[in-house]
Amino acid sequence: MPHDGHDHLSSSGHPFRKDNDTPLTYWQLMEISVRELMITKGEFSSTEINKQIEIMDARTPANGSALVARAWSDPEFKKRLLKNGAEAARELGFDIGPMHLIAVENTEHVHNLIVCTLCSCYPRNLLGFPPDWYKTKEYRSRAVKEPRSVLEEFGLVLPAEINLRVHDSTADMRYIVLPMRPKWTHEMNENDLARLISRDSMIGTSIIGSNP
Repeated sequence: MPHDGHDHLSSSGHPFRKDNDTPLTYWQLMEISVRELMITKGEFSSTEINKQIEIMDARTPANGSALVARAWSDPEFKKRLLKNGAEAARELGFDIGPMHLIAVENTEHVHNLIVCTLCSCYPRNLLGFPPDWYKTKEYRSRAVKEPRSVLEEFGLVLPAEINLRVHDSTADMRYIVLPMRPKWTHEMNENDLARLISRDSMIGTSIIGSNP
């Protein structure tokens, strides 16, 4: 799985690379050079870098699923999430830093889709690393120009009467979709609900299906 340019480090600070025959890119060389310089100057240690990488790797869509499941189960928490997504995430113990998080709710009349037209800004603290397709130029451009066609390619065909809203993330502001809770889940507990919620449903390229 891509890790956005970082390689896992040995105890000496040097990266482990699966394919030693593949030449390093300019940016990989720059990252290694700057990292080694900072370690040499004592700004931080390779152990500290490894710890931060482990924290980043531990972020998965399960965090976002837990957030959504709590909102589905607790109406008051849902209100707080829609009012201030960052504070609501912190309530559940998710450290999202200074990021301004906005939760947008899908309803019977509105469907939301998330994109970053400039690069690949994404609520990684809640959803882990973005999927490769999210970072492609094609998705980033077409999601705002022809979002219904893009969704159809994901297998999601929205009725014409549904209002489709596209939200463009930035370096300081990220979005997460609060999917509609299916009616057939009314007797499910929070843990079971969380297992239903996929990464793509929190981006807006899918919905929670009917009762299997």
